[in-house]
Amino acid sequence: MAKSPEFFVRFWGVRGSIACPGPEYVKYGGNTSCLEVRCDGELLIFDAGTGLRGLGESIKANGALDADLFLSHSHFDHVCGMPFFRPAYLKGNSFRFWAGHLQPQNSIKDVCCGLMMAPLFPVPMDIMGADIQFKDFACGSVLEPRDGVRILTAPLNHPNDAVGYRIEFDGKSICYVTDTEHPEAGHDQNIIELIRGADLFIYDSSYTDDEYPAHKGWGHSTWQEGVQLSDEAGVKTFVIFHHDPGHDDEFMDEVARAAEAARPGTIVAREGMVLTP
Repeated sequence: MAKSPEFFVRFWGVRGSIACPGPEYVKYGGNTSCLEVRCDGELLIFDAGTGLRGLGESIKANGALDADLFLSHSHFDHVCGMPFFRPAYLKGNSFRFWAGHLQPQNSIKDVCCGLMMAPLFPVPMDIMGADIQFKDFACGSVLEPRDGVRILTAPLNHPNDAVGYRIEFDGKSICYVTDTEHPEAGHDQNIIELIRGADLFIYDSSYTDDEYPAHKGWGHSTWQEGVQLSDEAGVKTFVIFHHDPGHDDEFMDEVARAAEAARPGTIVAREGMVLTP
């Protein structure tokens, strides 16, 4: 019997807003958003938070590295790892950086270059030796960055806009939907359609329902909303993600227990965790 192609997601950063070092964040991790998705060896990266540095240090490429990096949006906690991504400085490597939330006012190239502009950073992006292509797309587009890989996109409700992704490969699906705020009534139908029947659904669960009223308009959601979305869309496994910096390991343990009771099989994302759909 032929071996099935590998398809998995590894979490390098699970935190929102700002990185959180310290002993109270050891279990779940303190780095900001960064996911490694492998599709039969092909590398797709989602978001460039502080977790991107660790991903870069882990890569042992035989020959030139070729990868795609997709941004959910360009707020600082999701891009601040980019200047510290070692493979981008190495000649012979190739990357395509994708964003679907910036045009027509901005472009992903402008954002990346601005991130490394004096006096914010000591060297410009031009110092990176890898071949980097910048690709802006219209949110809602279907992307096919690699043979057999199909990525659906949808708009999210977040200040300055954001994009949700559904990665389809070998008959399986992983949905990455972070930095979005749910509507006051009903559910976001853009998300429902994006995640319908998904194997893995990774969702912005920054707050609890009790905390949310004090954070309306901030562009984030709750794990309880994630449960409801998962049930309505027939998701197989719901993954709680984008943990608030005020939520230490003890707090997240309580969330894990409550979420398991609400929807058995729910997972709280941790740095280093690998999930296969």
